[in-house]
Amino acid sequence: MASDLQFVQFVLDQIEPDLQMTHRKMFGEYGLYSRGKIVAVICDDQLFVKPTEAGRAHIGTPELAPPYPGAAPRFLITDRIEDGPWLSELLRVTYAELPEPKKRKKSKKKGDA
Repeated sequence: MASDLQFVQFVLDQIEPDLQMTHRKMFGEYGLYSRGKIVAVICDDQLFVKPTEAGRAHIGTPELAPPYPGAAPRFLITDRIEDGPWLSELLRVTYAELPEPKKRKKSKKKGDA
């Protein structure tokens, strides 16, 4: 089941502006990015945050679940989505611990030598 854009917007509305959150549709679901770095996904209208040690410390005892079959488990956030300051801090500490995205190499066009 694909996620609803209204749910995505609801989640983004809870997050403080300094995180510069954006979203990108991915196979009917959504990736959530902070300053160009993916920090969470929304699948089946559920929020899954990338697992980090800092995120685990912030949450306490996180619920782990895969966002879709075959995916690595992530922190499933259910009861604190409406707690904007708490959610924002979770995403802040997650962002800080994740590596920078790898630079993509430009692909050569056919016919270029």
